[in-house]
Amino acid sequence: MAIKKVERRGKTQDAVIESKDQRWHCRNRVTLVFGSNHPEELDTYIYTKEGLEFKTVKFHQAKSKAIEEILDNCIDEFYRGHVTEIHTWLSDDKMSVIIEDNGIGFPIKKMPAVYTEFRTGSKFKDEETDSKGYLHRTLGQNGLGAAATCLTSDYFKVTVKHYNTKQEQTINFIDGALKSKKGKAKKFKGHSGVRVELSLAKEVYKNNKIDEELLRKRIIDLAYNNPGLTFYLNDEKYIYNKGLYELAERVGKEKAQNFGTWTDTYETVSTRAKKKLKGKIDISLDLVIDPESEDRERFISFANSTPTFDGGFHHDRIKRLFINLIKDKLERHAKKEKMSFVDNDILTGMTFIIGVTMPNPRFESQTKRKLVRDSNLEKTIEAFMKKFFDKWWRKNKEYGELILERAKSRHKYQMLKDASKKARKQKKKRIEKLLDANERKNRNKCTLFICEGDSAIGGLRSARNKLYQGGIALKGKPMNVTQASIKEILENQEFSDIMASIGLAIGQEPEWDKLRYSKIVFLADSDVDGGHINTLLTNFFYTFWPQLFENGCIQIAKAPLFEVITDKQNLYLESQDELDNIKKKKNLKIKEIQRNKGLGEMSPEAFKHVMNRDMYTVINVEDAKEAKHTLNICFGKDTSLRKSLLLDHEDYSAPDTKIKATKKKVAKKKTTKKKVVKKKVTKKKTKKRK
Repeated sequence: MAIKKVERRGKTQDAVIESKDQRWHCRNRVTLVFGSNHPEELDTYIYTKEGLEFKTVKFHQAKSKAIEEILDNCIDEFYRGHVTEIHTWLSDDKMSVIIEDNGIGFPIKKMPAVYTEFRTGSKFKDEETDSKGYLHRTLGQNGLGAAATCLTSDYFKVTVKHYNTKQEQTINFIDGALKSKKGKAKKFKGHSGVRVELSLAKEVYKNNKIDEELLRKRIIDLAYNNPGLTFYLNDEKYIYNKGLYELAERVGKEKAQNFGTWTDTYETVSTRAKKKLKGKIDISLDLVIDPESEDRERFISFANSTPTFDGGFHHDRIKRLFINLIKDKLERHAKKEKMSFVDNDILTGMTFIIGVTMPNPRFESQTKRKLVRDSNLEKTIEAFMKKFFDKWWRKNKEYGELILERAKSRHKYQMLKDASKKARKQKKKRIEKLLDANERKNRNKCTLFICEGDSAIGGLRSARNKLYQGGIALKGKPMNVTQASIKEILENQEFSDIMASIGLAIGQEPEWDKLRYSKIVFLADSDVDGGHINTLLTNFFYTFWPQLFENGCIQIAKAPLFEVITDKQNLYLESQDELDNIKKKKNLKIKEIQRNKGLGEMSPEAFKHVMNRDMYTVINVEDAKEAKHTLNICFGKDTSLRKSLLLDHEDYSAPDTKIKATKKKVAKKKTTKKKVVKKKVTKKKTKKRK
């Protein structure tokens, strides 16, 4: 199909075609070379006197990159084995900086081209090798950086001391090399190398003041990335022999660990000459693991000493392999527990410090903030992770357990959310087994008795205060909620009825003004089984609503073991010791003694005595952490802890429980305290459970 002709009216104006020199183009389009020329917020870290602080800083990409290009040239000389020291001096007014190395320099006749012309440099030969036949590693590859810095500087003075010719020359480039003054070439004494003094152009950068804090950060980063290379910033000296591991220690001294440090070699074929070439890739991974932190993972990554703020291939590949290898290790546990892992379960609280040094790294732009994919690097990373992971994993079993706990907590939280929705419906249902209190307006005066068996409900029915006392019966022993899923608990009819009777919902805190009963009293037989029922109920309520214990809502009613009919009154005794003391009284004639094996054998009078009692045993919690630990010993999956408790080993790891019982006057609102030997009771209950 032919292109349609456009009918135009009158004469049109042609576009003005211009040609600009490199200086104009660099100064007016500096973002093409150095990135954004406006301050931005960057999430990074700043070195403090002793440590390191993660923070958001004001970062001027272009201005920082202009200075870094000169430092990077020094690093390239170090990679080639020519530099041992790099000195930087920042002026007091922060308006000028001097950077000098002790490398071999370069031919002085090339100085004008190197610092004023793009596409001029010594690193264009990607297939150039060192004396051992390995490809050179380098930072600068495009022949742009040093020239762009000079062209965007008001003042740029460079001195080159060339080692091979023993010649020294100085050139002053003024106003972006619009003018220049060349000194005479002469012999030099002392060290060789390159010295650059510069002041950035105010016309280009607006605020041309150099940020000392960020300059220091860059120099220290370089020192960590290049072990053995000495750096100076004014009077400050930086040298690190352990490399990035020392940076990890600075992040967290006691929590830093080296995952692995490795040099990999590979072979490739020249694209031009079709000859075989060798390359070396240095890779290191250090980790800082803070199990108590809830922060997202952090990455500090470098490629050939330059910080890759935006990550890139090395960052993403190591992260994904690390996650997948851990998931493989925990796959059996995941199937057993019927749960899955998300990345946050594994990465929370971790800091990754990654260093890669390789031939010909490729970045997304001249700013070098993001590394792109490289097939040789990909093979190295995969081999590296497989090589070092198993050894690291064996040393970090506790970390694996932490991941499992996080996954369980997250899974439980989700189930609690689902349970919360289901519980709203359960609150409205009618409970057939509930013997409800009749009070309608002031339900905070009501007490619910959770009884052992239907026979107990029969006695409670006739003895209770119908207005304020309700009851619900258990059928056998309640579920051990520690070893049950949320779904299983919600499907348990007895717990479902209890929650609906009180107005509680798993996954929700108690709504005090909406509770149908302000006190929950356990009423079980005075034997080992009854004690076990009480502890299982305690475990249920404390697992989901510990606030009930803080408010004294959970109580225990102790049924009389003996009913003693005397000539004066009927006595209700809770222990054999009390009975023995009564028998010793000479002024009291005992007509009959009835021993109650359980609630079902109690007389109506005994039931009334229990229901009218002004004191019940209130379960108080002094230390929540230790209380949870104790309940975990009694009801958790680790049977070894229960065995230690039963055998009364002195070296078992559980702290003494801080769950303490006190007696509280319910009717008269007076409280007296009575300590219960919880440890002995728990031993009996646990033994029965076993």
